[in-house]
This record gives sequence, structure tokens and C-alpha cells, in this order.
Amino acid sequence: MSLSENIINVDESTFQAEVVERSHEVPVVVDFWAVWCGPCRVLGPILERLAIEAGGAFRLAKVDVDQNPNLAIRYGVQGIPAVKAFSQGEVKAEFVGAQPEAAVRRFVTRLVPNPAEQAVADARSLLATRHWSEAEESFRRVRLADDTNAPAALGLVKALLMQAKGGEALEVLHGFPASTEWVSAEQLRPLAEFLAAAEQANAAEDESLPLQASLHHAARLIARGNLAGAMDGLLEILRQEKNYGNGLPRKVLLGLFALLGDDDPLTREYRSELASILF
Repeated sequence: MSLSENIINVDESTFQAEVVERSHEVPVVVDFWAVWCGPCRVLGPILERLAIEAGGAFRLAKVDVDQNPNLAIRYGVQGIPAVKAFSQGEVKAEFVGAQPEAAVRRFVTRLVPNPAEQAVADARSLLATRHWSEAEESFRRVRLADDTNAPAALGLVKALLMQAKGGEALEVLHGFPASTEWVSAEQLRPLAEFLAAAEQANAAEDESLPLQASLHHAARLIARGNLAGAMDGLLEILRQEKNYGNGLPRKVLLGLFALLGDDDPLTREYRSELASILF
């Protein structure tokens, strides 16, 4: 009988679901052990005690290498006990041999996000699933508790821009915390300035200046979530005048690419088109 629902025995048939896939939800620490292994009998109870204390912050999965040799081979286990920590489907940390409890506790602590980190991760999940307003609310809650939380500030800027709230995004950017995220945040500034200016645009001016009208139409498309349409419009402006507005269409496109990320299909497609126009 298991000591805890967060301590499980896994084998070759359940490893994928219980370790690899589950690690996308919570870190999974895998203990490769064997009945005959003396150091395993020392380390095992320490890991189990920490798993119980964590109360679900991570899961402990135990693999008997004698019963599951293919798993040991697949993950390069050459000595036991071998401990491997999985997160997002991959091994993120590991150690071999019995360790003092203090060292094992430090290993586990590094895996488990603190409440603020978990809140940011949850909010990022909302961004990834395009729940913009919910993500905005989540990031704001984190910043309400700690306005120096740079990952939350960056996430908030992205959530706001995805809703075409350029003015509000600029307010966050103006007071952005000093951090490694600052560079990523600055890449979004031209897009925020563009959307903020579009909020104050004069419709009559749009009609008299065709390229300016096209620019503001792109902003409206972004507000409607039609990013592909907005990018098409921005590229068309560049085809007509590469340096229009001191390169503003190009800067806005680069901001959209930074907002979506390098792996997004739109980024890959339109970045290539932008390069063909400019070069």
C-alpha cells in the first residue's frame, strides 16, 4: 500500500503517462532502485518523506530497475540509486548515489516552484491557450502582491497587447522592473506605442492619408484578434514604402513576432515574407 497518493510505483507500461505526461502538470521525481541495493534503502525513505511533506508539490515515482531494465537503459542509468527529476516531459535535474537528507531536500526545493512562480506559470498557461483577459487578471494579482515581479510584468504586457490595450501596456513598460526580462519587454515597446497611438487616431486623417489609414486598420485587426490580416496589411505598406513612418510597420511586425514567439507558425511565415521585402 502506498504511503501517499503522490508516491507511486511505475513500470514500462505506465511510465509515459505517470511520469512524462504528468510532469507537464507537476514535477515528477523518479527513483531508480532495486531490492538488493543498500544505498537505495537509505535514500528511498528520505525521498518518500519529502514527497509526503510536499503535499503534492511534486510526485515521487519509483522504478525497480530489475523489473524494468528497458527504462534504465533508455534513461542512461548506470548506477543506483539514480534520481531523475522530470518537468515538461524532460529530465531537468538528476543525481546518483545516496545523498544526505539536506542535499536531497535542496534538490527537491529547486524543482518545486514557490507560490508566485506557480501563479506566473498558471497565467502563462492562460496566455498559451489565448485566454487573454483571464491571463491579464492573473498577472495583475501577482503584481499586486509584488510589483517587482518581472516575469509577471512581462506576461501582463503580452496579455494587454493581445487585447490591443496599448496605453495600459505602455504604463507597465514605463515602470518595468530591472531584470533579465527587460530586454524582452523592450522588444514589445514599438507595438505598444503603435496600439496606444491608434487608440487616439483621427478617422478623418486616416481617409486622407492612405498608408496611415492602412496602419490604423492593422491596429483594428490586431484588436479583433486577426493577426494574420494585420501582418498582411503591414507588409503591403512596406511593399509600397519600405521606410514609411521611420520603419514603423517593420517595428510593429517585429513586435508581433516577439509577442507570438519564434515557434509560432505566423512568426515563421511572416518573418520570411518580411525578409524578402526588406532584402
